Amino acid sequence: MSVLETNWQHKYINTNGIKLHYVTQGEGKLMLMLHGFPEFWYSWRHQIVEFSQNYKVVALDLRGYNDSEKPQEISAYSLQELVKDIKGVITGLGYESCILIGHDWGGGIAWNFAYSYPEMVGKLITLNMPHPAKLLEGLKTPKQLLRSWYIFFFQLPIIPELVYQWNDYQVIASLFTDMAIDKAAFTSEDIEIYKNAAAKRGVATATINYYRSVFPTLLNQEQNWGILDISTLMI
Repeated sequence: MSVLETNWQHKYINTNGIKLHYVTQGEGKLMLMLHGFPEFWYSWRHQIVEFSQNYKVVALDLRGYNDSEKPQEISAYSLQELVKDIKGVITGLGYESCILIGHDWGGGIAWNFAYSYPEMVGKLITLNMPHPAKLLEGLKTPKQLLRSWYIFFFQLPIIPELVYQWNDYQVIASLFTDMAIDKAAFTSEDIEIYKNAAAKRGVATATINYYRSVFPTLLNQEQNWGILDISTLMI
């Protein structure tokens, strides 16, 4: 059976002045999943099925992605706004806290949310995203700056969007097929689903705007990364 033929529910929620799309399954404590770039809720398709046996799993389309609202201003994609989105989702769903899981950009949002609202995070799980202080430290080294060349490229106007859309969104396919350790992890159907989500109107600019807003946000928070006692949050 295809993962698209499950009993998932597609819903929308208003939070922080925008409307976000999400997929949910199961009942119980809230497990909230935040995807990375250039993905959407679909990246959690296998985890939704597994964890919905014990939790109410909610996999968001972050603002700007897939079927969620796509504000035009770059400032709308600051970490402060993204954190407010998550707070509104948790309370809007009728919960006071959640198990928060984030991958890549979703992991960055999850770290920031745990700092801002530790009482709303029962457990914190991040994948492919270090602690913000270590991330900032790494970005100050020449080696990591070279590896992060794409962040600088995304600061350009228009050109990144053209590359993003070039040759039927070939860059999207390459990000999944070329970088995967297990080349069989993504089927041709999966790739088409990701490309179709990326091709929706406004997605290219919205998702790139995450990177256009990231440097000012990180620099403004440089002095705020003290020692956070997260021992009770980690699984």
